[in-house]
Amino acid sequence: MAKSGITPRLRFAHAVAAWYDAEAYFRMRSRNGRPFGMAIPGLGEVLFAAHSEHVREFLTIPSSLLTPPMPNPIEPVVGDGSIILLDGVPHKRERARFLPALQGERIRRYADAMALAAEREIESWQPGTSIDARDGAQSITLRIIVRTVFGIEDDARTDHFVHIVKSMMRNYVAPFMFFPALRRAPLGLGPWRRFSQRRTELDALLSQQIALRRRTGTAGHDDVLSVLLSDDQAGDRSDDEVLQQLRTLLVSGHETSATTLAWALFHIHDDDVVRARVLAELAGSPPPEDMPKLPYLSAVISETLRMHPTVSIVVRQLKSTTEAWQIPRAAGDVIGVSLPALHADPVVWPNPGRFDPDRFLVRKPTPAEYSPFGYGHRRCPGAAFASLELSIVLGTLLSQVELRLPHGKRRRKPPRSIPRGVAAVPNRPIKMQVIRKLPPTAEMKRGWKS
Repeated sequence: MAKSGITPRLRFAHAVAAWYDAEAYFRMRSRNGRPFGMAIPGLGEVLFAAHSEHVREFLTIPSSLLTPPMPNPIEPVVGDGSIILLDGVPHKRERARFLPALQGERIRRYADAMALAAEREIESWQPGTSIDARDGAQSITLRIIVRTVFGIEDDARTDHFVHIVKSMMRNYVAPFMFFPALRRAPLGLGPWRRFSQRRTELDALLSQQIALRRRTGTAGHDDVLSVLLSDDQAGDRSDDEVLQQLRTLLVSGHETSATTLAWALFHIHDDDVVRARVLAELAGSPPPEDMPKLPYLSAVISETLRMHPTVSIVVRQLKSTTEAWQIPRAAGDVIGVSLPALHADPVVWPNPGRFDPDRFLVRKPTPAEYSPFGYGHRRCPGAAFASLELSIVLGTLLSQVELRLPHGKRRRKPPRSIPRGVAAVPNRPIKMQVIRKLPPTAEMKRGWKS
């Protein structure tokens, strides 16, 4: 019998069940309230906390005892030098460089660029047609990343980045995440070959951008790349190290936000009351920088992240023997938190399967109860950026275009959530019908750049 309590014969069945519907699987495994084990290909046995009291204990484990497990399913996408996978002093150094570029007044300057990216995507949506909500949201969030990270405003160059990244991520399918032996291209064919080609093309674009900025200097630029390079005056980082951080921002920074936007559009248009309340709050035509201050819009986003965390699991490998949830664990063992299970704890979240933004207007949950962006010194460094982006893009979309779920699709079961790339995503497209466009008001356009 495995540590997880699951016989080896059933491990494969559990892995398939988790891939088939990650949210449903983890919530099912956590029903008895106790930590549970699962064998994950590439990581081995993982012991998961799923309820707030056990997560509180997880948060008390000293960070010096924990490290990201390797091999990691996302390593081929972000690189082994990514801030997500670094540990110790290198991780602290990169995090200290990242945070100033992704917080505070600096990111608030990006508000207009975020709204404009949404508006330009809306221009391609024609009344009477249908759109794939996640694909459209990906185009928006990628344009935002290209503009804010690299300072690129040229549409043709931006569209080239968007095409390369989308193509790369479409070919990084689940088997590659969990079975490293499959990361090969027989006869030079198959999705791994296509993924590798697109990654090479993306790295060439990133290298060009790094070289250009090193050559022209960072003065007068407010993009993230300039901030990272201006902190590298001593030249202590190679271009490859900078490239891996840029690739991390580009990939993880767009896919998670795009997925959340797609889920939010689904739930808003699946509930007439929720939709009416959001639109009423936006009726005052707030400018982009004020959208994050709208309480109900913010609650809708928080509830979307509760029901559909874009990262299903937070996992750490123990550096030394310790005890987790009164269970002895050896050095090298992997433990973690299941966010779908945590966010469905009925003790904290009554009727957890219901989409109810009012939960977040009544009380503010603790990190042990709700943490869509991770924990502690490994909390997503782009959390503030993502929160701003989600509010502005969602607010802009709802203000400027009337959408509807296809006829007969309201109150249907949401799509399943499956692992893909660096996020847990809907297993099928979330189709929305474009009913009509609503022109932006003068107040909303204030300060926008053409």
